[in-house]
Amino acid sequence: MFKNYKNKKVLITGHTGFKGSWLTIWLNKLGAKVYGISLDVPSNPSNFKINSVKSFSKNYNFDICNYIKLKSTINKIKPDYIFHLAAQALVKKSYQNPKLTFETNSIGTLNVLESLKELKIKKKCSLVIITSDKSYKNLEIERGYVEDDLIGGHDPYSASKACAELIIQSYLKSYFNKKNNIRVAIARAGNVIGGGDWSENRLIPDIIRSYSKKKILEIRNPNSTRPWQHVLEALAGYLILGKKLHNSKNFHSEIFNFGPSIKNSLSVLGLIKIIKKSFKGLKWKIKISKKHYESKLLSLNSKKAYKRLNWKCVLLTNETINFVTDWYQAYYKKNINMHQISINQIEEYTKIMKKKL
Repeated sequence: MFKNYKNKKVLITGHTGFKGSWLTIWLNKLGAKVYGISLDVPSNPSNFKINSVKSFSKNYNFDICNYIKLKSTINKIKPDYIFHLAAQALVKKSYQNPKLTFETNSIGTLNVLESLKELKIKKKCSLVIITSDKSYKNLEIERGYVEDDLIGGHDPYSASKACAELIIQSYLKSYFNKKNNIRVAIARAGNVIGGGDWSENRLIPDIIRSYSKKKILEIRNPNSTRPWQHVLEALAGYLILGKKLHNSKNFHSEIFNFGPSIKNSLSVLGLIKIIKKSFKGLKWKIKISKKHYESKLLSLNSKKAYKRLNWKCVLLTNETINFVTDWYQAYYKKNINMHQISINQIEEYTKIMKKKL
């Protein structure tokens, strides 16, 4: 399904992050020559370190806001594909440091586009830019957002992603409609969960930290509803989009949502109750926050991805949660090769995907 990545040069920005490290592992397994640009490892522990990703990727450690260095590095690598994931991805942190959030998410994306605009080589390069479901102006609608809905954001994180989207559209219309060797597509994914996520103020990492330290989990918004999807579902979408984009100009300038069916929605409390079946000692208490960092309802309509890319979420809710709990349970056992656990999950997911797509 992904044979076209073998022996190809693939650059991932944000490769030390949760999604980025999983994508690096997957592409390495596919035989790609993986390069990564990241400022640092975003958490401790980190999926990047646990899986020893550094040992099989070429790593460049600098801020994507450094345009001169970014442009020079891209020219040096001469990638066939770029997956742009580097971001300040936490809503709460965006309130605490809005300047950093806008610089990383908006100007960082601008720098990637500007670097490609000035790319000296003529070889074909396909860029998949990962933005967010929070790029949409959230009107709390139930039908799920479609790709041509309004973008916008009240909080700094959402606004920074909406700004990035405007920058992308400007470059697509002003520059990349004439550069036939550069192809660009946008991917908007919903909430993802999976083993190896240790970010602050995210539900799954909070659950795991509370359980491992035998502390009571505090739930801020128990009734917030999300259609949860495993990280591999979204990454499969990115890989399919990258392949299609590289093989056909018909996908240039296109936007795709990657999210599960609204039918698979669960409240925060509902998700915790299912996870408790695997983590028996987990305890929690509800502490309603007066600061609403997250929207109560946010879902995507991914019919376009199914129609154009033949992509959809293939895991059932219980399968998604089993993937997550199995990974963390393995992590807390001694002498377990976590890289092999991650590879096993990629292989298992791929088998399921081939059967259902």
